[in-house]
Amino acid sequence: MGNLFCCIQVDQSTVAIKERFGRFDDVLEPGCHCLPWFLGSQLAGHLSLRLQQLDVRCETKTKDNVFVNVVASIQYRALADKASDAFYKLSNTRTQIQAYVFDVIRASVPKLNLDDVFEQKTEIAKAVEEELEKAMSAYGYEIVQTLIVDIEPDEHVKRAMNEINAAARLRVAANEKAEAEKILQIKRAEGEAESKYLSGLGIARQRQAIVDGLRDSVLGFSVNVPGTTAKDVMDMVLVTQYFDTMKEIGAASKSSAVFIPHGPGAVRDVATQIRDGLLQAAHQ
Repeated sequence: MGNLFCCIQVDQSTVAIKERFGRFDDVLEPGCHCLPWFLGSQLAGHLSLRLQQLDVRCETKTKDNVFVNVVASIQYRALADKASDAFYKLSNTRTQIQAYVFDVIRASVPKLNLDDVFEQKTEIAKAVEEELEKAMSAYGYEIVQTLIVDIEPDEHVKRAMNEINAAARLRVAANEKAEAEKILQIKRAEGEAESKYLSGLGIARQRQAIVDGLRDSVLGFSVNVPGTTAKDVMDMVLVTQYFDTMKEIGAASKSSAVFIPHGPGAVRDVATQIRDGLLQAAHQ
């Protein structure tokens, strides 16, 4: 019906290309326009001014001979003041952009090792954008943004990289664990040394207290019972302690078997040995 009344509608963010007798005549802005077809005017087509995005996947090889797929995202749009160039000069805009992206990526990535490709993807995107901006501006297009959104090495390479990373982390963890165990062993040894030192002090004090107690007992008994010598009192005390020890060993439920020579002569020998040991400790 619009063609019948020579009226057309151009939508927002779109321009229309008007021709007269097959030759470019004008660019029609959004709105309603009169197009007298009987005077040779006709609509050649529409051109969108919206921002468009093209994702390009390019396979290439790095400097260290690793094949990777680089995915570049190109955001572009047609310029309203160059709508005629954008409409007439290119028949397939997306194919043209893809060709330039392939050319730049395959010229840049082979100069870098795989790790450097990941680190310098911003520089690669900038190089692609500069080349596209220079080439596409002549065709009436503006390159708004270029992003390297993904870098995909071969699956075997990714698995090897993950294994290398895992091995490095395990090595660090093993070193940390060994260091922690070393510290624990040092602290444990220091604790045992301190414990043995304190135990030795306790035993020395215990023996000194025993010697002092026996000496006081011998002196007190000799004073209170006339006619007894210190040797007699010492023998009696040692024999009493001997029998107390035998009683405790026999009463213990989990004690090991202890074989001690028993008899009057054996008791005298035991008493002599104990007395000599105590006297020697007292002199020291």
